[in-house]
Amino acid sequence: MLDNRPTLPPEIARRRTFAIISHPDAGKTTLTEKFLLYGGAIQMAGQVRAKGEARRTRSDFMQMEKDRGISVSASAMSFDYGKFRFNLVDTPGHSDFSEDTYRTLTAVDAAVMVIDGAKGVESQTQKLFEVCRLRDLPILTFCNKMDRESRDTFEIIDEIQEMLAIDVTPASWPIGVGRDFLGCYDMIHNRLELMDRADRNKVAESIKINGLDDPKLAEHVPADLLEKLLEEVEMARELLPPLDAQALSEGTLTPIWFGSAINSFGVKELMDGIAEYGPEPQPQSAEPRQISPEETKVSGFVFKVQANMDPKHRDRVAFLRLASGHFQRGMKLTHVRTKKPMAVSSPVLFLASDRELAEEAWAGDIIGIPNHGQLRIGDTLTEGEALKVTGIPSFAPELLQNCRAGDPLKAKHLDKALMQFAEEGAAKVFKPTFGSGFIVGVVGQLQFEVLASRIELEYGLPVRFEASQFTSARWVSGPKEAVEAFAAANKQHMGEDNDGDLVYLTRLQWDIDRVERDYPDVRLTATKEMMV
Repeated sequence: MLDNRPTLPPEIARRRTFAIISHPDAGKTTLTEKFLLYGGAIQMAGQVRAKGEARRTRSDFMQMEKDRGISVSASAMSFDYGKFRFNLVDTPGHSDFSEDTYRTLTAVDAAVMVIDGAKGVESQTQKLFEVCRLRDLPILTFCNKMDRESRDTFEIIDEIQEMLAIDVTPASWPIGVGRDFLGCYDMIHNRLELMDRADRNKVAESIKINGLDDPKLAEHVPADLLEKLLEEVEMARELLPPLDAQALSEGTLTPIWFGSAINSFGVKELMDGIAEYGPEPQPQSAEPRQISPEETKVSGFVFKVQANMDPKHRDRVAFLRLASGHFQRGMKLTHVRTKKPMAVSSPVLFLASDRELAEEAWAGDIIGIPNHGQLRIGDTLTEGEALKVTGIPSFAPELLQNCRAGDPLKAKHLDKALMQFAEEGAAKVFKPTFGSGFIVGVVGQLQFEVLASRIELEYGLPVRFEASQFTSARWVSGPKEAVEAFAAANKQHMGEDNDGDLVYLTRLQWDIDRVERDYPDVRLTATKEMMV
């Protein structure tokens, strides 16, 4: 996008790697389905709300997601659209899983923000947007559910501009709302896009017109709506900024498309927009130098680990975002953290919930690497050079509970199960220096339920979560003697996380202030970079 970037090899330049962010229920899963439908990955989009088996949407594969209708784990899907290869990384919209989402956003080059036409910008959207802002991610906006009673178009645009402090440029303009919603006027290409209500899985037609004074418009749009459309589009063109590729790539301007994902309307225009204006794979920040996508040597980093994707095998899949080069199956890559070579012999590509062996992949792609726990979040794989990708955070949990096996004889298995979830990044697991059992830390209450249900389903272990005396945890660092003296004096409060790093478990903010006063050399931090 930026003029001083070298041109990328065509295979890399056609990649578009993005995530969809939204508040729960804004229609993200439905939109994802429609993307796959247009990308030819699935023949029939699953209705999230329909009866029985039909509602098993393709991108949610964990039992709990199917029961609750929420997406809990971020999965990645690749599909071709025209001459482009889209890599869509699904993010959990539920706020209890925000850390997972946060990390997912380190692996994409752009975000598609979905908002509900009736509700506008909601709290979770705002949180996720802040994360995109931290990384200056380009954002494309889709205003969904225009076929329901929704708010005034200018009002929606104003709210985005105010609440998110970003300029908005309309890429399309809705004609009518709710029951009268007919379709959109495509402001970039001067086309009329009409919605086909009869068949939701069919792609509606688009009618080419020459600008707004074309008499053909009157044949398709009733007079009152047409008058309103002409007036609004004229106002929009005067009041709102034009589409500027530079501002979009810097994350200060977002184009907005209007539509109804459930009626497959406006989705294709959005996809064309991603292809046309979405960024190609971008350089990745790393130590000691930045990684550029056009480098010939392969490098990539793990931003997510998913355990037990296939319940029949205790497997883990590490999701690797390729940062540079052309990867081929069977390549030997160096695992930078352990300095060991690793042959990647069965990497997988995800096409919705189907996995295929990936014979090759390019910078920008996301591949899954099955492994037995060698790969952790934040790990970098390269062709030999000691590079470490930076900026993948781990947050201190806000809720802590003790976890005990329902059957004391199975305590050892619980050990293994919890370690798995810790490496997946689904929870923090602390082993207190004193006492038995584990302390599990999460960011949101719902995560305890998810963990309990997964431990039971995947390991056959009933578990109990009980209130813990501790309320939060801090990582401890500093000069060795100071840390040892501190640990010896506060034995009841010490523990280790799953990487073996020292953790101080606290009850009150007062504890933390006291440590800062009594042990000036010891540092307590609420985040730790996911690097070793």
